[in-house]
Amino acid sequence: MSGHSKFANIKHKKEKNDSAKGKIFTKLGREIAVAVKEGGPDPNSNSRLKDIIAKAKSNNMPNDTIDRSIKKAAGDANAVNYELVTYEGYGPNGIAIIVEALTDNKNRTASNVRNAFTKGNGNVGTPGCVSFMFDKKGQIIIDKEECSLEADELMMIALDAGAEDFAEEEDSFEVLTDPDSFSVVREALETAGIPMVQADVTMIPQTWVALTNEQDIKMMNRTLDLLDEDDDVQEVYHNWDE
Repeated sequence: MSGHSKFANIKHKKEKNDSAKGKIFTKLGREIAVAVKEGGPDPNSNSRLKDIIAKAKSNNMPNDTIDRSIKKAAGDANAVNYELVTYEGYGPNGIAIIVEALTDNKNRTASNVRNAFTKGNGNVGTPGCVSFMFDKKGQIIIDKEECSLEADELMMIALDAGAEDFAEEEDSFEVLTDPDSFSVVREALETAGIPMVQADVTMIPQTWVALTNEQDIKMMNRTLDLLDEDDDVQEVYHNWDE
């Protein structure tokens, strides 16, 4: 994993999102709607909703916008039904890509995702073709500059709460959890007043692949940009060591 800075990628992604707040809020609104439908509108009894609210706040989504999304999802019996669909495939030079989408029209989403892969010289594969190369983990990233605790103190809080692993990087700390323990660990850090740059259940590559050919890099970026522009697409995971 040498040379791969998760923190740098997160900052870059957030800067891109800052210029398209409406789009990221739309995606978060869909996540909130699905969580409310599955577990109800009270975050105290719906840990998934509580995690998404924390994620929304980390993306600077205003509290009143979050509240409106919850009330809308809870009160509208005719609300759009979003279905989670996952696509797997390959980008240039065999880069593994997983796409998670929430959609009310699977045909539209499948067509758009396939188009994004094709335009980047990649292809959509069969379910399971690349997911075995990733581990599903709760991942919490903390900016060193924003954290007043020493690494040892922070590590003890995380491990005591049930974290699996703790890593210190040049500019950040990373806490990894089992997906089932994620909510408990995130809440423990939140209670301790630790600001989190990112906190989510994610897919972490077991190995990273570098791209050295300029055309491959251009094509990979094209695929990622097209997927990012699609309102149905919620998350994109890949093993490109940018």
